[in-house]
Amino acid sequence: MMSSESFPVIATVMQVMAALFVTLVGIAVLAIIVLFIIDVTQTKSAIRRNYPVVGRFRYFFEHIGEFFRQYFFAMDREELPFNRAQRSWAYRAAKDIDNTVGFGSTRDLRATGTVLFVNCPFPTLGIDAAPIGHVTVGPYCGKPYTSNSLFNISGMSYGAISKPAVLALSRGAKQAGCWMNTGEGGLSAYHLEGGADIVFQIGTAKNGVRDLQGNLNDDKIREVAAHDAVRMFEIKMSQGAKPGKGGILPGGKVTEEIAGIRGIEVGSDAISPNRHTDINSNSELLDVINRVRDVSCKPVGFKAVMGAYGWLDKLCREILERGVESAPDFITVDSADGGTGAAPMPLIDDVGLPLRESLPLLIDKLNEYGLRDRIKVIASGKLITPADVAWALCMGADFIVSARGFMFALGCIQALQCNKNTCPTGITTHNRRLQKGLNPADKAVRVANYARNMNYEVGIIAHACGVREPRELRRFHARVVSGNGLSLPLNELHPDVSPPGESSSAA
Repeated sequence: MMSSESFPVIATVMQVMAALFVTLVGIAVLAIIVLFIIDVTQTKSAIRRNYPVVGRFRYFFEHIGEFFRQYFFAMDREELPFNRAQRSWAYRAAKDIDNTVGFGSTRDLRATGTVLFVNCPFPTLGIDAAPIGHVTVGPYCGKPYTSNSLFNISGMSYGAISKPAVLALSRGAKQAGCWMNTGEGGLSAYHLEGGADIVFQIGTAKNGVRDLQGNLNDDKIREVAAHDAVRMFEIKMSQGAKPGKGGILPGGKVTEEIAGIRGIEVGSDAISPNRHTDINSNSELLDVINRVRDVSCKPVGFKAVMGAYGWLDKLCREILERGVESAPDFITVDSADGGTGAAPMPLIDDVGLPLRESLPLLIDKLNEYGLRDRIKVIASGKLITPADVAWALCMGADFIVSARGFMFALGCIQALQCNKNTCPTGITTHNRRLQKGLNPADKAVRVANYARNMNYEVGIIAHACGVREPRELRRFHARVVSGNGLSLPLNELHPDVSPPGESSSAA
């Protein structure tokens, strides 16, 4: 039973609470009045001027609408750039958990462009399966690179992604036996720490191999090449997110350490030139490729989004005039729908050819000029599931690389904030509070799992098609649904082009 002495205490507490409530209400009313005055007097927003205070909710709902659509309203196969079904496969593969599904496919197999693999009546048995074959890149350089790694990590710069993300990718790549590309931000200690094979990318700003004026520097190239882990050099001509424009790293991400690695100013936007200032023709491109190869003694190729395809004919003829030893050791063809970072919408939406068109175009041109064996082809751009990778192999790619697939392995939730410093998973931010959620040791295991499960399930497709290993897939092993709802063989849609002096044949 409550004593009489308790009542004064309770009364006092209630009085304090009432006073606090009145104060809060007063503050809220005052805030509304202030916002009302601000809205009706400003002239930048018609909505806020006509509907003061209430109009502000429009921007809030517009912002949270992205997340409501992603988690509550969008069907499994609806979202872009990657739908829930694609992301779920990547998550399960990274976690190494059961990736089977029940009750049939949720994919509409009648949609135009759908790829269907042609199963063999006598599929490959496990005892007949062969390990993934090795491919040698750079036969004319001092230190060729031989690898059987089918699926590798595409270019993501330290700066565009965080320190723990780079560490996790480096360690995971080593565990899986695949390579990682540095992106155009230069070589950091975090790339080297994991011990993985590395492809050093030379972007248009030449970060990491430049002098103070931004020119390519042979001594810097030798310093990078001195690391045994650096196996190849890739000259980035263009990338899927922004063909025709250089890399963009917002100033908020340019820390003192990143500025030191790149050789740029702290806190300033790092905007690379639209092209290499010393490369304005096929002749100059081959000159730079051979210069880097001669200095580094390692394979050198270039990365590009295909657009003006007549350029390929001119490049191939230039190579043949100089001799096949002058050719790039590889070409990475990126898709117009690729890209992980900041890019202007007109470029990310409307410029360049998608991989479905550019990959067969490149393969066929190299065959036409007899350069296919000399120049290896790396396919890049939105290839994050086994079917995507198997399609690229059917079209003729030697290797496949992915950036966003490995971001999903790191825990990316497709928050679409790569161009800001607010990535909620710590992958593309330098906010240390947000980076705490990304544990490199744990995520390295997921990176390795993702790569291994990719190889395994691409192998499942290959064996179903009756070949021993994935690199034996050919165009006649797949079909694509046309506008009338019926499928056509890939080798009819994209007829194989034989090298000079040979005739085409299809199985």
